[in-house]
Amino acid sequence: MQANELFTQPNTILLDGGMGTMLQAAGLKLGARPEELNITDPQLIESIHSRYAAAGSRIINANTFGASAHKLAGSEYTLEEIIAAGIANCKRACAPYGALAALDVGPLGELLEPNGTLAFEDAVAEYGRIVRAGVAAGADLVFFETFTDLYELKAALLAAKENCDLPILASMSFEAGGRTFTGCTVESFAVTARGLGANAVGINCSLGPKEIFPMAKRLAEALPGDFPVFVKPNAGLPRADGSGYDITPQLFAMEMKPYRDLKLFAAGGCCGTTPDFIKLLNGVFADCKPGRPAHAMPSVLCSPMDFVTVDGITVVGERINPTGKKRFQQALREGDMNYILEQAVSQSEAGAQVLDVNVGAPGVDEPAVMEQVVKALQSVVSLPLQLDSSHADALERGLRVYNGKPIVNSVNGETEVLERILPLCKKYGAAVVGLAIDERGIQPSADARFEIAKRVVDAALAHGIPREDIYIDCLTLTASAQQQDVLATVEALARCKKELGVRTILGVSNISFGLPCRPYLNTTFLTMAMYAGLDLAIMNPSSEEMMAAVYSYNVLTNRDKQSMAYIARYADKVPASAALKQARTAQASQTSNTPAEADAAHSGPFAALMQAVEKGLKGEASARTHTLLDENEPLTLVDEALIPALDVVGEKYEKGRLFLPQLLQAASAAQAAFEEIKTAIAKRGGAGASKGRIVLATVKGDVHDIGKNIVRVILENYGFEVIDLGRDVPVETVVDTVREKDAHLVGLSALMTTTLKSMEETIAALHAAKLDCRVMVGGAVLTPEYAEKIGADWYAKDAKQSADIAKKFFGES
Repeated sequence: MQANELFTQPNTILLDGGMGTMLQAAGLKLGARPEELNITDPQLIESIHSRYAAAGSRIINANTFGASAHKLAGSEYTLEEIIAAGIANCKRACAPYGALAALDVGPLGELLEPNGTLAFEDAVAEYGRIVRAGVAAGADLVFFETFTDLYELKAALLAAKENCDLPILASMSFEAGGRTFTGCTVESFAVTARGLGANAVGINCSLGPKEIFPMAKRLAEALPGDFPVFVKPNAGLPRADGSGYDITPQLFAMEMKPYRDLKLFAAGGCCGTTPDFIKLLNGVFADCKPGRPAHAMPSVLCSPMDFVTVDGITVVGERINPTGKKRFQQALREGDMNYILEQAVSQSEAGAQVLDVNVGAPGVDEPAVMEQVVKALQSVVSLPLQLDSSHADALERGLRVYNGKPIVNSVNGETEVLERILPLCKKYGAAVVGLAIDERGIQPSADARFEIAKRVVDAALAHGIPREDIYIDCLTLTASAQQQDVLATVEALARCKKELGVRTILGVSNISFGLPCRPYLNTTFLTMAMYAGLDLAIMNPSSEEMMAAVYSYNVLTNRDKQSMAYIARYADKVPASAALKQARTAQASQTSNTPAEADAAHSGPFAALMQAVEKGLKGEASARTHTLLDENEPLTLVDEALIPALDVVGEKYEKGRLFLPQLLQAASAAQAAFEEIKTAIAKRGGAGASKGRIVLATVKGDVHDIGKNIVRVILENYGFEVIDLGRDVPVETVVDTVREKDAHLVGLSALMTTTLKSMEETIAALHAAKLDCRVMVGGAVLTPEYAEKIGADWYAKDAKQSADIAKKFFGES
């Protein structure tokens, strides 16, 4: 098989299985870098590849998964040397069987900003170096696998598209709840990876065939029927005793049979699988034809955590726009992100489903500010964004750092504009808004605007942008100036929807400029436009009249089944007339506190600080703390505001109402507040009291420390002193540090089954040294039962539980 024949195979093809499993069986030493074996023991690596090829695998992943500058730090071999040797070994093994050799690329091992310290462009550069090395070595394709952060996968995909023309397969690992470690949904992964140029997408690792199947089904449903989908499940789940995985090759094959219905492009195995597993898949997928029935694709926009299907009316918040707003323009010129983020949070809470982002103002470097604002917004809100600009450089800067699938507002009927903006939308997988205007300006008639819209749609399709990603704006004119043309907008919108089969969008509030009681006009026009087929309404979500029109329309058109959304929003609301009556009654009786004042009194003096922490607003948290320190003791703020706020966030995290990025941003906001408190304590001549000292380490032989790093951040923001020993930490280093620092709580992490023995040895050594300490353990391969077996005092399933354990321990000691 040749690479150019990869996606035209008549049957589902087989991928390979686990490399780590085979190397462990061959005696891989603890802490050794598997990728170095490409040079030090090429015969071993080639023999493993050959066994998979003989078993039926037609795509073989080279032993290059961890061949990155981050993971090879300290190696005597360069990244290029290891990749060249790895691809050469793989190609020799593939040749007799006609299999393809894939450059296997995994995560870099560092969290990207804003959740970590690795800059996005640094990640792109490092992946670019990996891809170039793979191309130079003769790889047939690029296989990105086991990603959990959609932002990192975007960096990898951009690097691949910018440095090669090889086929690209992209895979993410999902947890049992249907999201990745960082909260990414299956659907967000599907549409984002496809938009960025992946040729096939799949799910691998973390779970077994039975657990992955529902997610694989969702993945297939989120994509066109002819778009290739693949899976590589683990050999079930890790055994409680850490001895491996819990299903046999025969059971694996049986649990893979339902995947025939998904018409997969390819299937294989991941951790715990061997050539015996792959051999049995030949029978499972015999005569299985790839490709699913064609189905109408929905129009979607997404961030990693929020997936918005534009089916009917969708609200786009309009407030992040400097037009006519002096305070907003000032914020942009001064780089006041806090003000901008507050606008985003308030619109999100009011019910916006997408946020429009416009940063064009006099005296503003629009490209630089667009990038800055997009990054900042992604750190505190999870809503998809609409990048609103006519400046191509500003759009590209924003598109490049956007995490997910955005929409670009906008292009128009001018050829030059179309040729400048549409290629950007295609490259970055964005939907696009086309304005029904050209070099002649806005045409008064519905027919003229429709013709311009048709020209825009044809151009977008020609650039490879699918019809479901094209939105037409027939332009809202002001009733005060062009009253006779208002209906032309509605008529053109209806024609675009019906005859062109595209989505529609309007800036609704434009209708009422220059007239009194604007909400009346806005709401009526919005209702007219919705009935004509409006999909995206750019409006102020804080306008209850307009939001009520949206919710009411969805009830009356049977979109809101059983009126569930309407009831959820309005069941406890008091109608305006009743509210007015209540206010008059309260005034007449000279009641001292209105309901709002009573709520404010109940919330206490630290409410604003707590809300800033919960929402991840670092600037606001710092400013509020600075002000509150004038009249409050530093530790009072810690105990009565910061810790309770983090507890609220932690509870929401545990219930799945928010995810790792929000947890980390809340911790970051709390850290900003803590810095103010530390400064205040220092000025008063004191030292901040630690709530307890904790030693953290990723055990000997394990170089995966993302989870441990997250635990450190959370613990520090609960006020604990953390001594972080890093990764691949020898047993004696942990023991010596606990003794020297007089630490009474130790946290150990491990991600690899092969390093669980190191964890057990570390705990045994701490006990043998008779140190007065307790141990909590965590990591993807651990279970509560195994933690108890190896002598740990607690098993922590995540960072929040680590903090709960620490609080309980130091509260009792």
